[in-house]
Amino acid sequence: MEKIRTYAAVAGSFGRDVDACIERIACTLAEARSAGAEMVVFPECALGGPPGPGPGGTLDQPLPPGIRLDGPEVEALIGLSRETVVCLGVSEQTAGGLYSTAVCLSGAGVHGVHRKVHIPPSELRAYCAGESFGAFETPVGRIGMLNCYDKVFPEAARALALQGAGTIVAISAWPVCRERPAEDVGADIQSLHFDLMDQARAVENQVTWISSNLSGPRGDLRYVGQAKVIDPQGRILARTEPGKAGVALASLQPDECRSPSRRAISHLRDRRPRAYGGLPTYGVATA
Repeated sequence: MEKIRTYAAVAGSFGRDVDACIERIACTLAEARSAGAEMVVFPECALGGPPGPGPGGTLDQPLPPGIRLDGPEVEALIGLSRETVVCLGVSEQTAGGLYSTAVCLSGAGVHGVHRKVHIPPSELRAYCAGESFGAFETPVGRIGMLNCYDKVFPEAARALALQGAGTIVAISAWPVCRERPAEDVGADIQSLHFDLMDQARAVENQVTWISSNLSGPRGDLRYVGQAKVIDPQGRILARTEPGKAGVALASLQPDECRSPSRRAISHLRDRRPRAYGGLPTYGVATA
């Protein structure tokens, strides 16, 4: 039987000063570790901040020349992580371009990397698109990672669950509505969407779901925060306040939460893939 594990999901503000980001990550990580966290999940762009507003509502190139995964910044985080598994977002510079990338690491090194596959229109000038989803082994079990807009697409989380991920990490830089932002962040339509998708994906795939997000203002944008830990039955075990920095900490026994529901009804086992084939696009362009 799998042991009880403690997860921490972080909401916070991270800027362009990489050294300051590493210091903030180190402080938050130390606090979460002292509270028993075995996995700590930071937001998208936690190492170096998100892209800034550009012309026409697009986003400019973040942090030129970006962060290389074999560079000193990631090496510093590996040293800080020690026995704790850490997931976070970086703007990754490669020979082929810039990616919004989720990295999972511990003192043992990098365990997994996910480049954001679904790029929202506002980021098309900033980031290249990743091409796949993959689950991988870590000291806290087999996990998969999604990056912000990826979680809008049910197929992304399902692909990870079908590869055996018992925990899915969703890092985000998710803002309030750009067109009609609510004065109260918690009442904003994007806050509702953010929570609904987190819970729905956990239930659909019967997995533990760890959701992190940026919080606070950046230029004209405000980020919704609302980091959370959700069990495989869709129950929010811990969450941070809308729009505010904080750490959501919760403990659960993944197998114990997952197995009873899957014994009674398994959403993965009961699929009928042949019935889904050849879905019409109804004129919607697909990549």
